[in-house]
Order: sequence, then C-alpha cells, then structure tokens
Amino acid sequence: MINFTKMQGLGNDFVVIDAINQHITLTSEQIRFMSNRHFGIGFDQLLLVEKPVSDNADFKYRIFNADGSEVGQCGNGARCFARFVRDKKLSGKEEICVDTNSGQLLLRFTEQDLITVNMGIPKHNPIEIPLLAEQELMLYKVAVNDENISFGAVSMGNPHAVIQVENVENAPVNSLGNILENHTIFPERANIGFMQILNKKAIKLRVYERGAAETLACGSGACAAAVIGIEQNLLDNDVCVELPGGNLQISWSGRGEPVLMTGPACHVFDGTIIL
Repeated sequence: MINFTKMQGLGNDFVVIDAINQHITLTSEQIRFMSNRHFGIGFDQLLLVEKPVSDNADFKYRIFNADGSEVGQCGNGARCFARFVRDKKLSGKEEICVDTNSGQLLLRFTEQDLITVNMGIPKHNPIEIPLLAEQELMLYKVAVNDENISFGAVSMGNPHAVIQVENVENAPVNSLGNILENHTIFPERANIGFMQILNKKAIKLRVYERGAAETLACGSGACAAAVIGIEQNLLDNDVCVELPGGNLQISWSGRGEPVLMTGPACHVFDGTIIL
C-alpha cells in the first residue's frame, strides 16, 4: 500500500509520494497503471521525495512521466514538491535546496504564497540539449512533411524546442508536437512549445510534453519559451507566460544567469493505492 498526494500546478497534475518515510520501488508498468485516468489515479507526472545525495541539499527530487520514463526536470512539479514538503511538515524552511538528475534547484516561498523556483542556467550548446546540429544557432530548421519548421532550442534540465506561431489556438500542437517530440534530431526526444507573442512582456504558450502529450501547463516549457524569446530580442527580461491552465511569471537576465519561475501549487487530495 502506498500513500500519495494528488497536486496540481496550473492544471499540470501530479502524484507526489514521500519515499523517505515509506519504502517505494516502482516499475515502469506500475507507473503507467497509476497514471491511467480511467483505471488508476491519473497524472501528468509522478514525483518522488527522497533523501538528498548532496551535503547541502534538503531532498532529492525525482520525476517520472506518465509513460514510466524518468526525466530530469519539471518546473510545475518543483513548485508542487515545495508545497508538499511544507504541508507534510518534512521541512519548515522558507527556501529549500533539492537534488535532481539535472542538478540542484532552489525553491522559495513568496509573500503571496506563491513559489519561486530557481530553474538553473539554460544550456544552449546542441550537445547539452541534446540536439543533432553541427553548431549553435538562434533558429534551427527541420523538414516535416515537406515543410521546413523553424524552432529555437534550449535545455532547462530537459530538452525543449519552441516554435513561434501566430495563434496558439489553431496551432498544430498534437500533430506536429508528436512528430517533433520523436524526431531523430532529438536523441532523447524533446518537449515542443508553441509560442504566440502578445507583446514584449507577455506570451501565450501550449506545450506538447515529452512522454505526456499536451498538458495544461509546463513550467520548464514556459522558461524555455521565455529564454528563446529573450535571446531573439522579442521579449523583455520579465515575461508573463499565459498557459491553458493559468499564468507563470518568468525572469531571466541573460546568458550565464539562472531562470526564475514564479507560480502557484495546490493540494488536491490524499489517498492510498495498492499495486
């Protein structure tokens, strides 16, 4: 029997499990069963709270997609992680440091009861994204169904491609997103963002997430879109990202600096499941 908590950040929903005070060993098949919205619990990602591996960290943060694959980053999940450890009295700190498979994150509560996540420094080198390209470019091109698709690319601890569109409402998120997620140009697959620029301080964004299809919100995707828009001088350094599930505030000062993401995280319910 496993105790879990269902949480959501802007409609991006998670199952969070305390793997410190209960022994947790999950197979990919069990994770896929739990993620099923008809026969299991239903979630976009599963989050595990574990003991830290670094001396300066408070916890280890692990993320599994609905298809059972483990990934290194999830921004909305990070805010839910912070809310979970506070609600469950695992930590009373205003700022916590967590180990992830992509490095460390700093999570901080704001006065408005929102959570700011230091998402780390974006990686632009194609090798680090990873992306099969000979050199770093502002825009890359790939042929899909006899059409050349232009996109910006960056790693926020996970690979992101961002396509600028005129209107996100009629953008081919599911069809093109599915093709690009699995395109050979991305050796580890990728999250595909569709960005509509409203003005220098605001964008609309839909994201086809790697291993989860389109979600209501993607925190690392919001960071990636803001970074790419700022790099192209299309956006200011502080950007409001409007996602289907709600808004995130993203701040980035430029190359070599970390991305800061601020938004809400909500408890939905607690439960137990027998696998």
